[in-house]
Amino acid sequence: MDAVIPRPARHTVVAGGGDLPVAGPWRIHATDGRLATVAGAVRALLEPHLGKRLLPSGTDDIAADADLALTLDLDSASPAPHRTPVGVSPQGLPQPMDESYRLTVTDRGITCRAATPEGVFRAATTAVQLLTASAAGLAFQELTDAPHYAWRGLMVDPARGYLTPGELRRLIDLAALYKLNVLHLHLTDNEGWRLHVPSVPRLTACGNNGTVGEFYTTDDYRDLQQYAAERFVTVVPEIDLPGHCAALREAVPGLPAAPAPEGLADRFPFVPPLDLADPATHDIVAAILADVCRLTSGPYVHIGGDEAVGMTAESFALAIRELRALVEASGKRPLAWQESSRAGVTEDTVVQFWVDVAMMDLPDTEEELSRRPELLRAGLTLGLIKAMKTFFAPADHDVARVVEGGGRVLLSPQSHLYLDRAYARDVTPPDQAATAARLGFPTYRPRGARHAAAWDPASHAIPDARIAGIEATLFGESVEGLDDATTLLLPRLASVAETAWTGRPPAWPDHRARLARHARIWQDRGLAYLASTEIPWP
Repeated sequence: MDAVIPRPARHTVVAGGGDLPVAGPWRIHATDGRLATVAGAVRALLEPHLGKRLLPSGTDDIAADADLALTLDLDSASPAPHRTPVGVSPQGLPQPMDESYRLTVTDRGITCRAATPEGVFRAATTAVQLLTASAAGLAFQELTDAPHYAWRGLMVDPARGYLTPGELRRLIDLAALYKLNVLHLHLTDNEGWRLHVPSVPRLTACGNNGTVGEFYTTDDYRDLQQYAAERFVTVVPEIDLPGHCAALREAVPGLPAAPAPEGLADRFPFVPPLDLADPATHDIVAAILADVCRLTSGPYVHIGGDEAVGMTAESFALAIRELRALVEASGKRPLAWQESSRAGVTEDTVVQFWVDVAMMDLPDTEEELSRRPELLRAGLTLGLIKAMKTFFAPADHDVARVVEGGGRVLLSPQSHLYLDRAYARDVTPPDQAATAARLGFPTYRPRGARHAAAWDPASHAIPDARIAGIEATLFGESVEGLDDATTLLLPRLASVAETAWTGRPPAWPDHRARLARHARIWQDRGLAYLASTEIPWP
């Protein structure tokens, strides 16, 4: 178990039971026809690690040293006592899916048992980790586990840092290995529009940092969703409105600006948010969202709603209500950033919490500012910082509004779960210093891997029943490809995934030792990572 992330709830080693050799050859054996797709996904996850030690499918007549058996068994899997899943399942069901499982290691191999195919797959990802991170044999043992939170996500931002469909598939595999079950795609922003919309095809010809062709066709999007579904990952698309709309404005010029607060018009260099009260704007947005909903197989469509700088509170509330209604009219559930709570909250509302003024970690005096080189390099002045604090001040009340209104909060606090945060210099190895220096959002205080691992969901004092789940985010301002993305994600994503699965932060001394064992997993998969000096890498 010293190699498994997230850490299982129950682990028993069979005293005097012996060890199972891992050298192979290994055979994947599904004992039920309903697990055929699961077996295919597990085989694909294992191939980079076992290589020729993994027998091809359809070779049951060839002798194998051990089987990885996948078994549906209604009686064998049950949640650990302290892990009762809470939150909203990404499948949109009233109750979370049963992901509990039991894994056993014997002289015959590894058996993954669960009551559902999803649970069997979660067990199999544990088996992948055991087989990859263990160079010698595996002790005969039994693991029993179940998640605490039903929604465990990763958001990536191809709008700013485009990732090819193949690169997104590799991130889906990485997420699945750590038992994450949502891939949230931030598909639109000022810098680009990355999903082809049949009713407005010119969207993907404009606003893409001057590069035409860096977008996902409808076939790309459907194929990606199918690939994710085979790994029990739900894709949630985000169309970020009414702000962050420069790419849309470039494609559809002439749309009027939303009404601005008195004295604010033309004072700051922001892109004017959309006015959803304008009939032409409403029609174009309605067509876009109808297409996105039609193309999306999962139940959720994210409507954005963040940082709508330069519109009145009334205009913003109207826009959010209209965006929600358009998504609901297409049979999907709207999800939005926390600012959307200001348009009203019901028991069906799910908002994504990302910021309050305290977690922005901004100075109050010139002396404090002088000790923040990252802010000075970014050109921030005390006056601009004061304006930012004033703009974000209402965010301090968003979570309370959601809880009081009976809605649910998806936790993505910028302070710990925004993984586009630069790494601190004192934990960065010298040979990665140049890479680390150019990665990360420029105004965030650089931190180490331990910082992300220390985050506790309970620190926000939100009742567990009101927490929809946990989602790490990776915005793409500094990302120029998959290596950049995974360097920012790893090792921190594994720590966040453990907290999302167990409901609490890992104990650092034990966790850092387990992280060290995972370098082999990332290397086998060709994934770049930051070899933080906080971790005793082999």
